[in-house]
Amino acid sequence: MNKEADLIFINGRIATINNNQNFVSSVAIKDGIFIAVGNNDDSLSYKGEKTKIIDLNGRTVIPGLNDSHLHIIRGGLYYNLELRWDGIPTLAEALNRINEQSQHTPNPHWIRVVGGWSELQFKEKRMPTIEEIVRNTGSVPALVMHLYHCVMINKKAIEAAGYDKDTPNPPGAEFEHDRSDNLTGLITAKPAAVILYQTLAKAPKLLYDEQINSTRQFMYELNRFGVTSAIDAGGGFQNYPDDYKVISDLAKQDLLTVRIAYNLFTQRPQKELEDFTNWIKMVKPGEGNDFYRMNGAGEMLVFSAADYENILEPRPDLAKQMESELKEVVKVLVKNRWPFRMHATYNESITRFLNVFEEVNNEIPFNGLRWFFDHAETISEDNIKRVKALNGGIAIQDRLAFQGEYFIQRYGKEVSENSPPIKKIIEMGVPLGAGTDATRVATYNPWISLYWLVSGKSVGGTLLRSKNNCLDRMEALRLYTLGSAWFSGEQNKKGSIEIGKFVDLAVLSDDYFSVEEEQIKEIESVLTIVNGRVVYAKEEFQNLAPLSLDVIPSWSPISIFGGYYSSRNNQNQNQNQNSNNSSSLQRQKQVTANYNMDHNNNKNHLVKDKEKNNENQNSSIIDSKEINVNDKSIKIQYSNHICPCCDDFFSF
Repeated sequence: MNKEADLIFINGRIATINNNQNFVSSVAIKDGIFIAVGNNDDSLSYKGEKTKIIDLNGRTVIPGLNDSHLHIIRGGLYYNLELRWDGIPTLAEALNRINEQSQHTPNPHWIRVVGGWSELQFKEKRMPTIEEIVRNTGSVPALVMHLYHCVMINKKAIEAAGYDKDTPNPPGAEFEHDRSDNLTGLITAKPAAVILYQTLAKAPKLLYDEQINSTRQFMYELNRFGVTSAIDAGGGFQNYPDDYKVISDLAKQDLLTVRIAYNLFTQRPQKELEDFTNWIKMVKPGEGNDFYRMNGAGEMLVFSAADYENILEPRPDLAKQMESELKEVVKVLVKNRWPFRMHATYNESITRFLNVFEEVNNEIPFNGLRWFFDHAETISEDNIKRVKALNGGIAIQDRLAFQGEYFIQRYGKEVSENSPPIKKIIEMGVPLGAGTDATRVATYNPWISLYWLVSGKSVGGTLLRSKNNCLDRMEALRLYTLGSAWFSGEQNKKGSIEIGKFVDLAVLSDDYFSVEEEQIKEIESVLTIVNGRVVYAKEEFQNLAPLSLDVIPSWSPISIFGGYYSSRNNQNQNQNQNSNNSSSLQRQKQVTANYNMDHNNNKNHLVKDKEKNNENQNSSIIDSKEINVNDKSIKIQYSNHICPCCDDFFSF
């Protein structure tokens, strides 16, 4: 007798990522596992008295997306603090948002714009100026981070961070001074991004309950786009176990809506071996469950191997002692059978890393230990062969979608066309996964990454990769599902819609396989299911949606603006996330007023009228020029705030 299904989907266009049956019309689900994959009759044979049947009416369904490189744990701790510029089409709108947020953010908190955007996505094709940030934030500390190149902070943030004109330039970074030798607020990585992290870390954190809420909101936002799994790459200022308490507590309470495999990122330069030796005593790879499990080491193994991907600066030369330091760490990891991942942007770095790995393998055989490079934008064919010989993998992300024009400007069109060499990696049979590296450069929206994989274009519309190095849509989706599952050793459990695998899936707003290429960027999920449980739903599936969770603190930019900008529902972007939040927004004004009366009394100098603000957005534009990218002339405006050390930054 057949099992009685809990849930059956019928009349869908279901992409299985199974080579034996690319599309089916129906699936049946029992206890979070697929028990039937085929046509309607196949699934309906499992119908029982309590079975719920959902008619998809032709909607496209895909396996849940799996971001193989996402800083989800760190991102969750700060999500409610950050004002997202992800996807916003104009600089005017971006500045309006920080203007409005300045009227809500209480002392001592900062307005924070951290990653997920590029000036090339804006209609104006330019950066904000320090003057515009100051004018729109007033007495509230504010920070705007641009890629891994710089942060711009206003006077209040300079004071709060403890910087002044006598603050020395840190190694690999520079504070800009005006003619009176005062700090302007521009801090540039040259190329080391450590100063950017350090400045960001000076802003206040959320309280524990707020971090719990923030992490749940971030997972819900990921569910909005069909993300059901992520492999966390650790991060600076993310120490184990202290900064893992929130995600661990949520896992214990069965409140995760994204499956997470996490890697441990060394925190202390010159003490990396000590970090990993201590962690090896505390936790083991695979420890946990199917929702929250330890995945190994990385992406940072030793700080001397950090080849920062600051494309606006020349490629860094790694320290001479890198090999000896890296070898000691890798030997310990291999000896203790710890899988590892390693940040590696440039082929020159990869060559040196592989030299170390091959030496270790000769002394202590890898013997099938899972390891992989992250990023690998300029990896050569010879080095791909070496990766394959050591049974490694490569996880790629759409970082160049946000800075590809700069990459072309520095390295040339021919290099860009093959960066990263996606087709060659696939052709050579090396495991390949896809992701975003969100949230500090690229956005967490996976459909921007899928668009980049398929089109080869940046968010500014520039063709970066040759068409011969772009993927068809099914192939790109495979990387983002089954491909990524390899990087946590879970390819036999998830990543495709097959009998016996986890029920992680997304029902899409549009047919990914047939919409116009540009429309891929607009796709969202209308129904996301993780482990057979609905975690996100809207439109005709709204009645299945889980109870909404009010955003705390109530002054959070997420409460006011939501997350990723969406043109399809911009008039009420946060409707689904905060459908029950109107009372919370009413409370917000009183909470903010009580929290910081002085803040509200010091707003007279702010530009409050949005029409006036829009008129002023281009007041500092003094010139323009044309550059040539891919034989296409692009007109770029620039402002009267030009960094003397990196003119291209503001001129692009």
